[in-house]
Amino acid sequence: MIAISRFRVDAAEAASFAERAAAAVGVLQGSRGFRSVDLGRNLDDPELWTITTRWDDVGSYRRALQGFEAKTVVVPLLSVAIDEPSAYDEPELVGENVARGSGSGPLS
Repeated sequence: MIAISRFRVDAAEAASFAERAAAAVGVLQGSRGFRSVDLGRNLDDPELWTITTRWDDVGSYRRALQGFEAKTVVVPLLSVAIDEPSAYDEPELVGENVARGSGSGPLS
């Protein structure tokens, strides 16, 4: 499972964002089911950043966001990400899935 979060960061906030992102990456790296992470800045638009993580499965990613440290370090950072779908996987591995905004399911 891959999670891609993109961020729009003003140049004046880049150093602060990089520190917060590094701290979040550190928390995620210690999570069960974590495989890898890439923290990057766009080459054509330096205000665009991404954190791309790979996980054993979607459950591992979701559990990684539940602990105290994740809620105080990772979740606040993710809350300023660009609002777009971020989870990717092979559909047959996930099972039945209701797309966000489809009007179906318990969170519609």
